[in-house]
Amino acid sequence: MPEELTDFELIKRFLDGEQSAFDVLVRRYHSRIYWVARRLTGSHSDADDIVQEVLITIYTKLYTFKFNSGFYTWAYRITVRKSLNMIRSKKIKRFFNFEDSESELTGNMDYLKNIEDKQKLEMLDKILQKLPEKQREVFILRNYDELTYEEIADITGKSVGGLKANYFNAFEKVKKYMNEINFE
Repeated sequence: MPEELTDFELIKRFLDGEQSAFDVLVRRYHSRIYWVARRLTGSHSDADDIVQEVLITIYTKLYTFKFNSGFYTWAYRITVRKSLNMIRSKKIKRFFNFEDSESELTGNMDYLKNIEDKQKLEMLDKILQKLPEKQREVFILRNYDELTYEEIADITGKSVGGLKANYFNAFEKVKKYMNEINFE
């Protein structure tokens, strides 16, 4: 399977029964999907779970793809929705005390062992988790994924003006939290 095919060509080939076309899409976008989920959830193990869910959803729902937006935009929407659903679910479980928070901590610690500056990454993750979901989402999309407000609006279905307001508020809160802990 030639790696240089466009996403649309790969989707069409997959829909025509060529399994290897889907494998190319997975190789192309797996890492990006992981990092979106990781930044939104703040958890390596949750991000891994979300990646699997997203890939299954894409595999089973690719026939619904309309070709009027980019494949990554479509996959990104699925990833954000599944990440936010997991966050909401965990909040509900924590509220009712159904979840063992120690296992979540262990998963994060395993991941952080491989990061050069563990403390800074951990602090930044904690800061991002303090943001409301909408603000966290737009902050991550702008700063980590370097998307324009128009691209974010396309992904989220929100207005550019609303996104700019959410970003400004998120930026101010991140700056405030960083100053409070003398984050450098």
